Amino acid sequence: MVSAANSLSERVSAGEAAAVARAISKIEDGSSDAAGLMKHIYQSSRGGLVIGITGAPGAGKSSLVDKLALHYRGADERVGIVCVDPSSPFSGGAILGDRIRMQTLGLDPGVFIRSMATRGNLGGLSRATVDAVAILDAAGYAKIIVETVGVGQDEVEIVKAAEVSVVVLVPGMGDDIQAIKAGIMEIGDIFVINKADRDGVYSTEKELESLLSLSARADGWDPPIVKTVATESRGISELAEAIERFCQVQRSADMTSERRRAIARWRIVELLRERLLASALESKGSEEVLERLADEVATRRRDPYSAVEEIMKGQGHQTGADGRITNL
Repeated sequence: MVSAANSLSERVSAGEAAAVARAISKIEDGSSDAAGLMKHIYQSSRGGLVIGITGAPGAGKSSLVDKLALHYRGADERVGIVCVDPSSPFSGGAILGDRIRMQTLGLDPGVFIRSMATRGNLGGLSRATVDAVAILDAAGYAKIIVETVGVGQDEVEIVKAAEVSVVVLVPGMGDDIQAIKAGIMEIGDIFVINKADRDGVYSTEKELESLLSLSARADGWDPPIVKTVATESRGISELAEAIERFCQVQRSADMTSERRRAIARWRIVELLRERLLASALESKGSEEVLERLADEVATRRRDPYSAVEEIMKGQGHQTGADGRITNL
């Protein structure tokens, strides 16, 4: 008898949009059969290219994603888009919803668009986002674009989900300084100066070139700077060519496997952290203990560190003087 998870994964592999949507919802909701589903999904990997688009708010990331997706559709490639939105700290839901600006793309059966909440993750990406990317890959989407919320330094997390990271800047917004603060200079494989019809493009490009010249990458790649006007579809083909060129260099230098190993390690650690936390919170009487400790910490009768130590002891662990956890 075919299990429900196996049946759904087969429908995902067949490229059914409804099955893809349902599978992602299961991952987001933390369904009991989510782990079993993902085990099947990972066996169906097809090696789709994951492109991360990140940058400051107002840089025109959504417009760029829209036009880039249209470019790939022009080459008859199926495109999956994951928009990572800010989430409410109380409900955990996406505030912006499925991007209204992508209505035209949403009518294309060869394009799948999903908006996901960050769930409060500091890096702007929820672990579910990475699993959503794997689902889209298994469904046969050749290009998977992940657009992250523009929240400054948190955007560096995009490298943990994407094989190529595109950093979007605009003239006259001080993005070069913000990029240094955010560490984006280190994660950008390709830099885009969008809204290049504005004043200040030349100075922004020169400052960016200067900043890039200060540090050499370990893989020897020299990140290109592409100027675009996304609303007019200018520079989009040049961006697509830069992405393809980067991928070819990575493949020839065997750097892709190293990057994939780093992504895989992060996935394992995130899952482990999630499982350990769930184990601690789902044990018998944990809710009562948590409420009591929360009250004690809130009224300054206890510090949060000793509260965590009590919870860990209840799980059969103890913390040493260095804060490390050991089994009892």
